[in-house]
Amino acid sequence: MKRFFALLLCGLMAASLAGCGSNDSGNSSAESSASSETSESAPAEESSAEESSSEESSSETGAFTFTDSLGREFTFEEPIETVAASGLLSQLVVYSLAPDTLVGWSNEWSEGAEKYIPQQYSSLPLIGQLYGSNTEMNLEQLMIADPDIVIDIGDPKDGIAEDLDALGEQTGIPFIHIDADMATMPECYTMLGELLGMEEEAQVYADFCDSIYTRTLDIMEEVGDNKVSVLYLTGDTGMNVIAKGAYHAEIIDLVGDNLAVVESPSSKGTGNETDMEQLMLWDPEVIFFSPDSGVYDTVADDPLWSGLQAIQSGRYYEVPIGPHNWMGFPPSIQRYLGMMWMTKLLYPEQADFDIQADVTRYYEMFYHYDLTDEDYQELVANSLGKLE
Repeated sequence: MKRFFALLLCGLMAASLAGCGSNDSGNSSAESSASSETSESAPAEESSAEESSSEESSSETGAFTFTDSLGREFTFEEPIETVAASGLLSQLVVYSLAPDTLVGWSNEWSEGAEKYIPQQYSSLPLIGQLYGSNTEMNLEQLMIADPDIVIDIGDPKDGIAEDLDALGEQTGIPFIHIDADMATMPECYTMLGELLGMEEEAQVYADFCDSIYTRTLDIMEEVGDNKVSVLYLTGDTGMNVIAKGAYHAEIIDLVGDNLAVVESPSSKGTGNETDMEQLMLWDPEVIFFSPDSGVYDTVADDPLWSGLQAIQSGRYYEVPIGPHNWMGFPPSIQRYLGMMWMTKLLYPEQADFDIQADVTRYYEMFYHYDLTDEDYQELVANSLGKLE
């Protein structure tokens, strides 16, 4: 991030751009003081009439204020019409609710995504992301796209307020942060709806997320201490693991008994490195392989892998993907799919719901795609085992 800001400052020293919104400040105190001096003798009714007139004027022009999750207040003179996302999590959330507001992508869509994402959206320019190792935000492309705001959604990182304030000052574009994880995603959608003037539409998404999360908690309460022991393995050889307590382990830890306890859980989506000896020591009841693991099709015939009880019993599964990994790479809203899938797979008696119907609804709402039965069967081909 430091290198990013160095490039930012060098590239924008000569630029002075004005945005559609700005952080509120106290620069109107002198005007307020002068106004109060000349209006002390005015009737209270006149003051009330002026306030009412001001409110009506703001309503007519669309002016409003918004306070983000960092407590920073922004004033906008007009409704928000165009948005850039700071990263994949933000990209997926904004795309679900308001795809037509997006001016570009923070990250390229994964291979095969064109099946689910209409060309009118998939062809938008790549702008880049603020945080992470994959891409850095292309400020030139951001300026060309000229969004009303940049939205950052997710876990607040250290120093994020200062980072976003500096970007807003240098570019003239407000950078807004909204906190979100799986438990608070309904509140995220509510805030996003207020920001974009789409309160009613956002409430539908908030209710859906809340219903899936609440149902998952209810199922796990019924399961109690009888969680199935699991491991989630990634990498070409399957020798990386998503450790308990890692940011990417939110769903694994919630729904399963994640045996991968390590001293320093990696924050990366690839997880921590491990080896077969350690896998044998953990020996989980169920193993999940990431879609890119490369070993799902071969473990049954491998003498080393076949020493694990999950392989012997056939209780190993490949995480569904399309257009993104259902378990959280990126760790965004598609993890609700992971919740549905894991609870139905591990606890079919407690998870008394129609997973295909729920998945189909998700794709319609969040990807704006009509999922066919053939599509669904393709998605879960290696992912449901004996469930079907």
